[in-house]
Amino acid sequence: MTMHGRTCVITGASSGLGRESARALAAAGAHVVLTSRNSDALSATRNQILAEMPHAQLSVVAIDLASLAGVGKAASQIADVAPVVDVLMNNAGVMFTPFGRTQDGFETQFGINHLGHFALTSLLVPQFVEGTRIVNLSSEGHRLGDIDLDDPNWERREYDKFAAYGAAKTANILHTVALDHRLRDRGIRAYAVHPGMVATNLARHMSADDVLAVSGQAGAIEVRTPERGAATQVWAAVSADLDGTGGLYLSDCAVRTDAESYATDPDRAEKLWDISESLCRSAIS
Repeated sequence: MTMHGRTCVITGASSGLGRESARALAAAGAHVVLTSRNSDALSATRNQILAEMPHAQLSVVAIDLASLAGVGKAASQIADVAPVVDVLMNNAGVMFTPFGRTQDGFETQFGINHLGHFALTSLLVPQFVEGTRIVNLSSEGHRLGDIDLDDPNWERREYDKFAAYGAAKTANILHTVALDHRLRDRGIRAYAVHPGMVATNLARHMSADDVLAVSGQAGAIEVRTPERGAATQVWAAVSADLDGTGGLYLSDCAVRTDAESYATDPDRAEKLWDISESLCRSAIS
């Protein structure tokens, strides 16, 4: 695998799956744009990778996915260091957070996991070229719940952190379907990835009971290292096996065909796109 001359932008690159993806892509010769909310952690990640690979090509951009204004600012900075984006890996996310809202009033999990990435992706479209791949991190957690297109921000329902996470991960797959439909004629393809249950900071809000509730299989939970967990999203970004395909749900470096039908329905994908465009208009207009 060689990525010399190609540029990859990764959200949530300061830890876990994002950091491991950045290491792998930098090792393959890519210029990697590391983005994350925590500037100190970003600098530490950059220094760590450079200590292993002194010739790695790295740039750093802080981004706050909980703020549309912050996403807009970061997109402008990314454009300065990456006039062409060959891979956009929408990796950052939160899971099972207590009820809260982003700076723009969106429910936290929907706002960060989906809308922040929707806005960022929309702003970076001018930098995409033929062959660009967009990799959205989803999860088997999408099976925890469909997204309520009439109330995506939990304004009229009692909040359920599991259902809200499921809705956000469903939104990531629907975003992938709609993106691929819009951009494939330009040779730009999108993929949604389930990395498996991975030992990262993403699970900081999870209790042991939460883990069991998600897995549904007490005593049969495989917890992967970040290195192994990142394999599928890196594969999605670079593998020739996926040439000419898109709008797919992937795990274990293979195409999955068993995602929930509500997460892959093209009509629902279009409805969510329209809703997302409306909610993010201030950032992407």
